[in-house]
Amino acid sequence: MSVRILEDSPNAHINKTILDRYLNLPLDDDIVQATYVWIDGTGEDVRCKDRTLDFIPTKPSELPIWNYDGSSTYQAHGSNSDTYLHPVALYKDPFRRGNHILVMCDTYKFDGTPTDTNHRKGCLEVVNKCLDEEPWFGIEQEYTFLDFDAHPLGWPKNGFPGPQGPYYCGVGANKVYARDVVDAHYKACLYAGIKISGTNAEVMPAQWEFQVGPCLGISIGDDLWMARFLLHRIAEEFGIVATLDPKPVPGDWNGAGAHTNVSTKAMREDGGIKDIENAVAKLAKVHERHIRAYDPKQGQDNARRLTGKHETSSINDFSAGVANRGCSIRIPRGVNDEGKGYFEDRRPSSNCDPYSVVEAILRTICLDE
Repeated sequence: MSVRILEDSPNAHINKTILDRYLNLPLDDDIVQATYVWIDGTGEDVRCKDRTLDFIPTKPSELPIWNYDGSSTYQAHGSNSDTYLHPVALYKDPFRRGNHILVMCDTYKFDGTPTDTNHRKGCLEVVNKCLDEEPWFGIEQEYTFLDFDAHPLGWPKNGFPGPQGPYYCGVGANKVYARDVVDAHYKACLYAGIKISGTNAEVMPAQWEFQVGPCLGISIGDDLWMARFLLHRIAEEFGIVATLDPKPVPGDWNGAGAHTNVSTKAMREDGGIKDIENAVAKLAKVHERHIRAYDPKQGQDNARRLTGKHETSSINDFSAGVANRGCSIRIPRGVNDEGKGYFEDRRPSSNCDPYSVVEAILRTICLDE
């Protein structure tokens, strides 16, 4: 395949102003365009398709269950391909606006059982057992922008940019790339109703991060998946690729994680540091089980990232420390000083399924499994 650059991206050449003529066409108030979004058989990519509703829904249960060709999403065989979408969360549509919506969906096989990548169902069952403990989650989603040729955006085509150092939270055209996409995504998430709490440029050039949370229970997974959908969808319009690969560039460059911040009601109250320490002790006993739950390939993706270098712990060893970004679990300095708050699990990969992460953590720290 010949080398192609961003200017060759078909999407980058489309005149986006033409679309406004049609998006601004008036519709009857009770006509709603709904975009159903779901996780495909890879466990890390999202798919979507649209349908028209003749009413304005107020909750997911009001929407129809729909189906799709699971044989084209790695979730079914062609001889029995119908796979079903069950709406679970609604968001405002930042593209069409008005009453139009985005719909996060669970996926089910023809016999009513969850698809292999439907981890939300099991997560929700665990969350419901822990509601009295009011578990809060916040996830720091790191990602990398790629050019149309899969090369990191803004990097020299022959060679590398300068060493890491000036890029983290950087400002200036020689330090950060594609801030337009980042700002568009941030605003779109706020409009949609996603609990996005911030964003920043990351350590490796062309790498960024956004944070979702704090969210109670299952909503962290719903919000993060929809935020990922919006990231891919908006980058598509710019002709840029956003990758969640946990180590997009081999060598002396930072990988990408989905650092997961966790607290229970007891941890947030005075003296909660003891509950945090107890949770860390429980996590230490099941390190391997968590590693398997923290990326779609049961640890193979994280093996490229969790090397003990570049602000990571070793995938083979469990560690914990105060303000130490080279540990499996970091207790922030302020939490340690105040004696209450939350802990950060730094092991989940950038392409993790947050439903799997939440389920694994709650099973360990709340259900003592």
